[in-house]
Amino acid sequence: MTFVSLWHICLLGALGFVAFVWVALAIDAGFGVSKVPSLGGSVPSADAKCPMVSILFAARDEAEKLPGALATFLALDYPSYEVVAVNDRSKDATAAILETAARKDQRLKVIHIDSLPAGWLGKPHAMQRAFENSTGDWLVLTDADVHFAPDVLQRAIALAEKNGWDHLSLLAAATMFTFGEKMMMTFFAFAFVMSTRPWNVSNPKSPTYMGVGAFQLIRRSAYEKMGTHRRLAMEVVDDVKLGKLVKEAGCRSGVGRAGPAVSVHWHSGVRNIIRGTEKNFYAAAGYSPWIAGAQLVSIFSAWIFPWLALPFVNGWARVFAVMAIVVPMMAQAGAAREFRVSWLYALTQPVGAVIFFWMLLRSTIVTIRNGGIRWRGTFYSLEELKKGVV
Repeated sequence: MTFVSLWHICLLGALGFVAFVWVALAIDAGFGVSKVPSLGGSVPSADAKCPMVSILFAARDEAEKLPGALATFLALDYPSYEVVAVNDRSKDATAAILETAARKDQRLKVIHIDSLPAGWLGKPHAMQRAFENSTGDWLVLTDADVHFAPDVLQRAIALAEKNGWDHLSLLAAATMFTFGEKMMMTFFAFAFVMSTRPWNVSNPKSPTYMGVGAFQLIRRSAYEKMGTHRRLAMEVVDDVKLGKLVKEAGCRSGVGRAGPAVSVHWHSGVRNIIRGTEKNFYAAAGYSPWIAGAQLVSIFSAWIFPWLALPFVNGWARVFAVMAIVVPMMAQAGAAREFRVSWLYALTQPVGAVIFFWMLLRSTIVTIRNGGIRWRGTFYSLEELKKGVV
């Protein structure tokens, strides 16, 4: 057997394996996505049955996006709720915006933080302070740039109580303006769903968990049982790991599709998306170069390798390469439809995959080179970050 023949056999096996995995994932997703309930299909709770809800968020230098988000938080069709906002050491007009709004609406409580205690990341500390100043039977954990539809609370409470969930994460809609944003956000949504498999979160026997920063609804008792944000004091991806702690505490968790009821404009342009996730990607790998390396190999194998191999193979190898390209594109087209943009953005998948690969690689290199991360104006060493991984 010649080297060329052996090489073609290896390519055939590798491409066949990738194609098989994609078909299996697509079938699983095809059945699974239909099991994730839509918030729009949830009948709003009657006013008399609505429990007290506290909406908690932290803001640091959010003067640009905060007014729009805060206006939606204070305009909800819900009979009994409060908003607890924490100004986390802001240097812009964030504090003034919050204080002005609080004078006009008594439902808004404002907490100011001037310094950060040792052993805490800024956001988890701010969320802990928000919780300590809240009174709701249910808590909504969100961010200072998220927009809510007026009926989101009534529908979310109804959905959680109907399913007996203690914790509900809502998959939010992304507000996108540029071609680059639409390309990357549809790829992110597709990759996120395929890797996390949210339809399994509600299965108590499944280790699958999820937490979404834009909207997490959780019973106060469940939040206390999982240890509050004190358990997440040094966890960068605190929103995701909150979902993990909820399930480990024996509480019931679920996922819903919010559609336009919860929306956020994440970052402006591809460059800011790359920079904005610099601290997150390596953190999601638990600061392990081995896990990050395995993730890089997986990204390359699943999304980049079939494109590189396609011009050099024929016969069944080419069939498998085409399958490994077309099947995930079809899945991304579904994500584009959910985000209400053209399915044609699925054709940009190879570009999105290369950028995604670079984002993880860059996050890993920068974090290791700097010996840690800088977040919200404070530097945290890699050593203390590793100790805080949940």
